[in-house]
Amino acid sequence: MYKHVLVPIAFDEMRDTKGALEIAHAISEEGAKITALHVVEEIPSYVAQYLPEGQMSQNLKDIKTTLAEKVKGEDDIEVVVIEGHAGHAIVDYAAENGVDCVVVASHRPGFQDYFLGSTAARVVRHATCAVHVVR
Repeated sequence: MYKHVLVPIAFDEMRDTKGALEIAHAISEEGAKITALHVVEEIPSYVAQYLPEGQMSQNLKDIKTTLAEKVKGEDDIEVVVIEGHAGHAIVDYAAENGVDCVVVASHRPGFQDYFLGSTAARVVRHATCAVHVVR
């Protein structure tokens, strides 16, 4: 049983978010912390300079609200939104925040995944904690 479970959440329908949250609850010990994490890809500086002031912070706030709605009814889940490259940011967040297990939803790999690697594959290869992949 795990004390801190991280569930990265992507906003596409191909990922089984509900299944990942169910597994997170099932493998957590009583009183465990479950964190729902969404990673927003960083906007290149040459694009960011044309955004209105405060736009990125408003976007992050809106995304956090959307993520909270996605896990609505799950009162014991902390919602976190960070910026970065998804695969690296998930691994770094897990290492820096004492995560015991990452429960990541994955899609069926396509041809491009064999060359680039999916986010789930990167997490599996580089996380220093246990990783459970949901398909």
